Amino acid sequence: MSKPYSRLDRDNAVVLMVDHQAGLLSLVRDFNPDQFKNNVLALADLAAYFKLPTILTTSFEQGPNGPLIPELKEKFPNAPYIARPGQINAWDNEDFVKAVKATGRKQLLIAGVVTEVCVAFPALSALAEDFEVFVVTDASGTFNEAVRHAAWDRMSAAGAQLMTWFGVACELHRDWRRDIEGLGTLFSNHIPDYRNLMTSYNTLKAAKAVP
Repeated sequence: MSKPYSRLDRDNAVVLMVDHQAGLLSLVRDFNPDQFKNNVLALADLAAYFKLPTILTTSFEQGPNGPLIPELKEKFPNAPYIARPGQINAWDNEDFVKAVKATGRKQLLIAGVVTEVCVAFPALSALAEDFEVFVVTDASGTFNEAVRHAAWDRMSAAGAQLMTWFGVACELHRDWRRDIEGLGTLFSNHIPDYRNLMTSYNTLKAAKAVP
């Protein structure tokens, strides 16, 4: 059964970055490494741009999963950072769930590694507690496309909405009149071809400014 359109709201959304750890990133094969890292950092940048509460979590850092990638620590130095001692499902960690609920927000933007475990398990758990879940598909990675689609199907069937970071940004922004340069710069930093649009826009704007 299809669900009615539920629009992302910048005042009701929180970003959950789950297990973007150095060791786990080496397992991602459904995106090329540079593309995937770019997508993860694009999600981080849009979270900062829209001032969305952001929660970072890792699993078993002292093991092969490794540490959180440093760019996320640098981007969110004051964000809740939950280093789970062993729980595979982040939702099984009491501190993580408390951090999510403390935001008072009901729309969860979830991304992580690997998709069918670190993303799917907390997504399904949150859905069971009546949160709205939006999976940022291109900032979540796994072993191959077959595994990825199995995870997407499972989450989608349970009610999760599948989006990309670009779609998330546009739905949160809603209207270009809010801010052209800021969002345009974010897009240009992560989509090289988007720079052409901004160059064209800036050229036309400069021409119009000439008396």
